Amino acid sequence: MATILVTGGTGTLGRALVGRLLDDGHDVRSLSRRPHTGTARPRPRSYAVDLRDGTGLPEALTGVDAIVHCASSPAGGDAEAAGRLITAARAAGVAHLVYISIVGVDRVPIGYYRTKLAVERLIEDSGIGWTVLRTTQFHNLVLDVIKAGARSPVLPVPTGVRVQPIEVQEVAARLAELAVGEPAGRVTDMGGPEVLDARDLVRATLEAGGRRRLLMPLWLPGASAAALRRGGNLTPEHADGLRTYTAFLAERTGAGAPR
Repeated sequence: MATILVTGGTGTLGRALVGRLLDDGHDVRSLSRRPHTGTARPRPRSYAVDLRDGTGLPEALTGVDAIVHCASSPAGGDAEAAGRLITAARAAGVAHLVYISIVGVDRVPIGYYRTKLAVERLIEDSGIGWTVLRTTQFHNLVLDVIKAGARSPVLPVPTGVRVQPIEVQEVAARLAELAVGEPAGRVTDMGGPEVLDARDLVRATLEAGGRRRLLMPLWLPGASAAALRRGGNLTPEHADGLRTYTAFLAERTGAGAPR
């Protein structure tokens, strides 16, 4: 049994990972700005720590064998937060730091991707044993983006853009495996089982939710959009996921699909 700290433990991926590690019998600590809630299964030890200032990190890291760093914010501050985590992890003698990143962070010049790549570099240079896993977008994220666009009667759809969505539970299982293993550096990317055109994803999502919207093709300018059209966000050679987006939607129909 290992003692594993999961940052962002109450997020979409963090919660799935915490549950998986608990099921595997590990001593799990969940670190997030808000305490971990829920009554099902054994609960992790919860630490309300904000990585933006690092208060409480030394206590949370005492006796930890490995960290899985899932905490992230598109609003910014990830590099600074990672720096605080690394400093505290070194002081605590943590042997292994696992980081979840995104396929294409070195090919698609989106600001958030550039930050993820910068965090990868910080971890590589940290002096701590490290593992980095890059995956494609989660099913949940694709659904949330389409639901947000469907609030309008006209839904713009980027032309030429493809997505390879993956099931978050499958990513959690892979991270759990990596966390209890030896530091492995940059491991093989992990993508969903299908590469789908954005228009097909939107149509499938709207159909699952019983909604109709006028789809408007949208040509996005700029280097980031061009990189997406080239497939910089994809890893078709590593389509290791098993659950399709259609299967994900079928389970969510009546609960999470747009209405």
